[in-house]
Amino acid sequence: MLRRGSAVLREGGRGLDTAVRDTALRLTAVALLLRPMGPWYARAPILGLAILTLASNRALRRPAVWFALSALIAVRIASDWPLADNHIYLLSYWCLAAGLALRRGAPEGALAWNARWLIGLAFACAVVWKLLLSPDFVDGRFFRVTLQTDPRFADVAQIVGGLTGDELAANGRALEPVPEGAELLDPPSVVEPRALRRFARLSTWGIVFLEAAVAALMLIPLAAPAALAGRHAALLLFCVTTYAFAPVAGFGWLLLVMGIAQVAARQTWLRGVYVGAFLLTLFYSEVPWAGLLLDALRR
Repeated sequence: MLRRGSAVLREGGRGLDTAVRDTALRLTAVALLLRPMGPWYARAPILGLAILTLASNRALRRPAVWFALSALIAVRIASDWPLADNHIYLLSYWCLAAGLALRRGAPEGALAWNARWLIGLAFACAVVWKLLLSPDFVDGRFFRVTLQTDPRFADVAQIVGGLTGDELAANGRALEPVPEGAELLDPPSVVEPRALRRFARLSTWGIVFLEAAVAALMLIPLAAPAALAGRHAALLLFCVTTYAFAPVAGFGWLLLVMGIAQVAARQTWLRGVYVGAFLLTLFYSEVPWAGLLLDALRR
């Protein structure tokens, strides 16, 4: 996935500088520290290398450090095979891409190119999986069931879906799987307000549309400033909306880091927007905003 080319890569006529590269790499290290992973023999060196990159510019720019992080994250994946989250694979690829880019004469351009293709391919695979391989996603069942059975979405199901706490608990019991081949003689009913179905439908097709837009904008070569702006806008919109509800902040941070790697040198304001989105995703993951809002609505 690494591009061999000229000494300097330019996106839309604007160069990419070391500050952009270093910001992307530092925030990758911050994400590793915020979400420790793996067994102790992988987690300890991952945390150690992440701290080292934050403390030392020399370590931050050493390819060997990023190769080691990629390998250690691969160990974490192997230790939990095949149950590791999807974004852990992408994180290992990203660290490998960073190490390979840092070996080049113009690492900023190589890192930006790799970031664009990693995001584009990941989103393209997600769209294929949802539209062609998962009929239960396309017809809305995935979100309708998840909102009522996953405790991490309980507050949202009540705020947006119109369910009460008692109804949500009863629905969760009614939707519990039974042994294969068994059927209940008197299956309990499931209360499903229209608002919940509407939110599930909106979530289903909203995510598909946003993921398809990000995939297309990342994979299609673009040079016009408006097209490049659309690329960043689509990725930022996906992250600030999806991770307000999805309990996988690590995925959001990784996507935002790869977005930063593509920011042009003079677009300091855009780099700031990405950093703000990174902090907002941290807020989503650490502050029980939905629970606080639900408590306020009950008063």
